[in-house]
Amino acid sequence: MKRVIVISTSLRRGSNSDMLADHFAEGARTAGNEVEKISLVGKNIQFCKGCLGCQKLGRCVINDDVNAIMAKVLQADVVCWATPIYYYEMSGQMKTMIDRMNAMYSQDYKFRDVYLLTTAAEDEEETPKRAENGLTGWIDCYPESRLAGTLFCGGVNDAREIEGNSKLQEAFELGRKV
Repeated sequence: MKRVIVISTSLRRGSNSDMLADHFAEGARTAGNEVEKISLVGKNIQFCKGCLGCQKLGRCVINDDVNAIMAKVLQADVVCWATPIYYYEMSGQMKTMIDRMNAMYSQDYKFRDVYLLTTAAEDEEETPKRAENGLTGWIDCYPESRLAGTLFCGGVNDAREIEGNSKLQEAFELGRKV
C-alpha cells in the first residue's frame, strides 16, 4: 500500500481538472492505496517572499496553509498534481504552491512518483508542455523522484465539460497503476 496525495489546484469546485483528480484518486483507492485529495479551494496560500528562512527552519516562515500541505507531501509515496492550463502553463496557484514548497528542498522526502493531470480549452499536443516542464523543474530538486505519468484532456473549457469523456476513465486507470 502506498500513501498517495492528490493536489487539485483549480479554484473552481467540480472543475474539469478537479474531476480528473477525483478519478485518479478513486483509481488509486481501488488499487488498495491510502489516498488523500487536497483541494486548494479556500486555502490561504501566500506568495513566496524569497527570504530563504525555510532553508534554516525546515518550514516556511509564512503562517498559512502551505506548511500543513507540505508535511503531507513529504510523507507521501506518490504525489499527483491536477491543474487547468491557463495560457499554456500551469495555474498560478499551482506555481505559487510549488514555489512555497522550497522548504522541502533540504528535507527527507518519501515520494518517488509524481503525476500530472491537465485540462485545457485548447486541444493541441503541445498545450500541456510548459506545465510539464515547470513541474519537472520541481521534480529535479528531488533526485530520487520522477515524473511517472501525465494525462492531458484538451478541448474542455466550461465547468464539467469533461463529463462522459474517456479521459476520466484514463485518469482512473492511471491512478490504479500507482
